[in-house]
Amino acid sequence: MAFNNDSFKIGNKVFTSRLMLGTGKYPNLEKNFKSIEKSETEIITVAVRRVNNENFKNNFEILNKINWKKIWVLPNTAGSQTAEQAIRAAFLGKELANRLGQHDNSFVKLEVISDPKYLLPDPIGTLKAAEILVKKGFTVLPYINADPILAKHLEDIGCATIMPLGSPIGSGQGIQNIEQIKIIIENAKIPVIIDAGIGKASDALKAMEIGATAILLNTAVAKAKDPIIMAEAMKLAIKAGRLSYHAGSMKPHKYAQSSSPMTNLIN
Repeated sequence: MAFNNDSFKIGNKVFTSRLMLGTGKYPNLEKNFKSIEKSETEIITVAVRRVNNENFKNNFEILNKINWKKIWVLPNTAGSQTAEQAIRAAFLGKELANRLGQHDNSFVKLEVISDPKYLLPDPIGTLKAAEILVKKGFTVLPYINADPILAKHLEDIGCATIMPLGSPIGSGQGIQNIEQIKIIIENAKIPVIIDAGIGKASDALKAMEIGATAILLNTAVAKAKDPIIMAEAMKLAIKAGRLSYHAGSMKPHKYAQSSSPMTNLIN
């Protein structure tokens, strides 16, 4: 396979970078922007609830610095506790994309989280909201627990991706649900994007090695001692993991295997 054009599609949109970045929790605007640049991401996600719709650019300064002709905005419904709240946020997100000049952008990262302590996605609310938003013409990227059955239901109703969490959001615990995620990847005919729980570059590499299409992360970069360097580390880890997945790893053996032939030995 040629990796100089290792692209993938979400809906009708083609992307080459397999790293998506969030825009929260950074220590300052400059580090946020430089991390986005260094990551070479083509998609950044913006929480609609953080944006004042009347004067959004002045209230969310990072929007002023980004070249929206090169980067696709992914509005998300973070903060929504019910399907109804998420649907309303999705329409506000569409308006945000429109104001940024992306008039054909109907993407929404769907989050319905009714549990304020553990921040785990609500499967029933997510499915309900997804079904309505798909019918309304949205390109829906649902954030879910690593539940293979729910993933299949969401694919069947027309979602553009599946976004299972690797571990609880912001926890940095890495890929804790690896066997369930493998099942989702095996059965999905749409992109599977690991979202939440990535803490370090090796987590990102592991996620890609098992066949994930892409990774969306925020805290791992934003809360690193040097977010800009970490953004580059994540970019490289994702590329390495993608190459490793396609190369095909050797099968592990129980016992040591000689690297050299055991015939014609010198006596």
